[in-house]
Amino acid sequence: MKLLALAPLAVALATADAGPSPASPSPEEIARRARVAVQVGEQKLTVGELENRIASLPPYQAETYGATREAIVQAWVDQVVVRDLVLGEGARKNGLEKVPLTHERLLRARSDATLRALRQQAPARTAAEIPAADVAAWYEANKVRFDTPERINVWRILCATADEARTVAAAAKADLSITKYQDLARDHSIDRATKYRGGNLGFLGPDGASSEAGLRVDPVLVKAAATMKDGDLSAEPVAEGSGFAVLWRRTTVAATHRTLADVEPQIRATLFRERTEGAEKKLIDELRAKHVKDYDPEPLKIIELPALDAGISLPRSAPSARR
Repeated sequence: MKLLALAPLAVALATADAGPSPASPSPEEIARRARVAVQVGEQKLTVGELENRIASLPPYQAETYGATREAIVQAWVDQVVVRDLVLGEGARKNGLEKVPLTHERLLRARSDATLRALRQQAPARTAAEIPAADVAAWYEANKVRFDTPERINVWRILCATADEARTVAAAAKADLSITKYQDLARDHSIDRATKYRGGNLGFLGPDGASSEAGLRVDPVLVKAAATMKDGDLSAEPVAEGSGFAVLWRRTTVAATHRTLADVEPQIRATLFRERTEGAEKKLIDELRAKHVKDYDPEPLKIIELPALDAGISLPRSAPSARR
């Protein structure tokens, strides 16, 4: 890039201590903060903008620029502000904002800054600032998420007749092993959905809902299994519809109850995410309604993409702009 000559540097530093800004600044204060503090060509920084930037520095970092207010301001301007403005002015004179890749990055930076500003204006800027009352209300409205009933893992062979079920139960009891039970299920169960997985019904809740996706059984099986101990076979076949079931209670997951204190951090994070995303969507929808007037998807149809097979993927970055 050819380096262009820049306009003379003019630096004017405010010399009066600012002190804390009042809730409703006076006209004099507004005028003071609006004065240009530093200017490089067409790049300007006001007193207020400079004060805000210096105020954002952690104390330990500000101290590295000097021991007094005057020293900190002068060093910050010389080492940071002037450098940024000089580079910004050079970019402006070289028209870098018109380069597609730079323009895209500027748009992305502005959009990110807009969202950061929106979050700073939110009533709760972090999850920790979500009001306790809101957390408690969300917990009460969603208690089902935090109270889990006891669940029993049951394997079942569903036979066509009671006599067949008794024969299967006797064979299983003679060699109560996973391999034997799976063989019996494959050979005798009339439930095609579970016979090839050993009759495993998954972990069942009181209503017959299973941990296996899309599977729900007759609650009568759960009631029968509830009278058994882990590892027991049912003493008698359990009538299930037109068939008879041989049950093997495998194991149990105890009921759980999580208190508000247990899940408070989780709820705060959920509420913060929901509110942040809701505010961002509302702003984007408002801006879209205000500024997007015409929508024509036709030009998108002529965009060509490289082949996505044979190990070829989309480029990870845009090609360098040529001037």
